[in-house]
Amino acid sequence: MADYDYLIVGSGLFGATFAYEAAKRGKRIKVIEKRSHIAGNIYTKEQDGIQVHQYGAHIFHTSDKDIWDYIQQFAEFNRYTNSPVANYKGELYNLPFNMNTFNKLWGVTTPTEAKAKIEEQKAAANISDKEPRNLEEQAISLIGTDIYTKLIKGYTEKQWGQKATDLPAFIIRRLPVRYTFDNNYFNDTYQGIPIGGYTQIVEKMLNNDLIDVETGVDFFDKKEEYLRDYPRIIFTGMIDQFFDYQLGELQYRSLRFETEEMDTDNYQGNAVINYTDAETPYTRVIEHKHFEFGKGDKGKTFVTKEYPATWKRGDEPYYPVNNKVNNDLYSQYRKLAESEPKVLFGGRLGMYRYYDMHQVIHAALTAVSNEFK
Repeated sequence: MADYDYLIVGSGLFGATFAYEAAKRGKRIKVIEKRSHIAGNIYTKEQDGIQVHQYGAHIFHTSDKDIWDYIQQFAEFNRYTNSPVANYKGELYNLPFNMNTFNKLWGVTTPTEAKAKIEEQKAAANISDKEPRNLEEQAISLIGTDIYTKLIKGYTEKQWGQKATDLPAFIIRRLPVRYTFDNNYFNDTYQGIPIGGYTQIVEKMLNNDLIDVETGVDFFDKKEEYLRDYPRIIFTGMIDQFFDYQLGELQYRSLRFETEEMDTDNYQGNAVINYTDAETPYTRVIEHKHFEFGKGDKGKTFVTKEYPATWKRGDEPYYPVNNKVNNDLYSQYRKLAESEPKVLFGGRLGMYRYYDMHQVIHAALTAVSNEFK
């Protein structure tokens, strides 16, 4: 262990990016990963010639050209554009909310008509001039009651396990609403899926003689030993777990995935379909082959249903619940982290923040820059 400069806990994008950059600077690194594979939640596995996203849909998007150029060192990206469809009790609507959505819902054909319809519904709900107090009021203030009721309420309450009136407004403050016939969910300049899946990116990042990787290793089985023997630790797990939850548990949302191989070329015609009614227990269905435009074995497809779940200790934490109570508690843990000068906390769980992939890479490169000033 004395031969290593860094122990990196977790082989997701943050840990892998840090390892790659540190090795470029001649540092010797040990990476340990609790799961049986590398790449964290972006792990993809080829089955029937299809790259199956094992932990939910991941679409890379960014407007930061430096980050876009950086990630393309490790994979060639296709031109996939995220255009999800919403299914409300058998009615199909385009997302994000755009002129296609408004036409299907109300029969309007111009942006002026769509805006007038939304303003009419806002006025009827008597919230036009109010500061939204919760997610429900925020949603109605943006897109009116019809779209809120059909395409937001049920989906959001399933996702977060709470009533929309109990959720903070900021969760959907930047809800994409377009008065054009544009089904591209993201506004970013760059977007795509790596041809051949995401796992190759992390494999290439960690493919260095100065980096040793061990999977199936739980940091907490030998925490004190690791803290004693390694000069510097990059920890990408849950910050509250690192401190044995001594200030209390941070709140997370978990997910459960049901993946099925099907004997058909095309099950649903789109990579992602959201189920927005309250009665359907899952939030979305992913058909993985559409991320690479139908690539894969003839007559085969893989479909995943994604079920939100209440997190409890031992479950995988996917989403931090960044309300005021949790953010205040995280601030206390950050202060506690200052008592561990040899440990750097990073990633979605270490920093208790929802990050898209490009943001994780940016945060890791920022940490590298600060580390090697």
